[in-house]
Amino acid sequence: MNLHVTINEEPKEFVCQPTDTLLDVLRREGYSGVKVGCSNGDCGICAVLLNGRTVNSCVVLVAHCQGKKITTIEGVANKDGTMHPIQKAFLDEGGAQCGFCTPGLILSAKEMLDENPNPSEADVKEALSGVICRCTGYVKPIAAVLKAAAELRSNAAKA
Repeated sequence: MNLHVTINEEPKEFVCQPTDTLLDVLRREGYSGVKVGCSNGDCGICAVLLNGRTVNSCVVLVAHCQGKKITTIEGVANKDGTMHPIQKAFLDEGGAQCGFCTPGLILSAKEMLDENPNPSEADVKEALSGVICRCTGYVKPIAAVLKAAAELRSNAAKA
């Protein structure tokens, strides 16, 4: 099948099998920020945004992605190449240790902050709960998301 999608705001066309997973196609096409974890939808390591919603790409068939918008970690940075406030906050707060789960955490946080610019700590915990992190204990990622939320609100107030 010919798959027509928009990845990180760029129209793309790939030849693939309808039974290919989104994870397999993204990795094959060079999106190395999408990590391979459990391959059964449990760990959140392979998270991407599909039409703005976090999905585990290892359990999404590409046949269900036709015409949709996909955002990978490679598409989170600002258009000028600078880090998105969420990425910067993860760096500043030490929210990434080994870095394996970081794309999933950042994309999950992005979805939440796009919908809720003023989250509580409980909101952040819920948003990040679908991504297993064995290094951080979630304390620093939660702090990073709360810091990013404050930065995004400040930026919106200045605009």
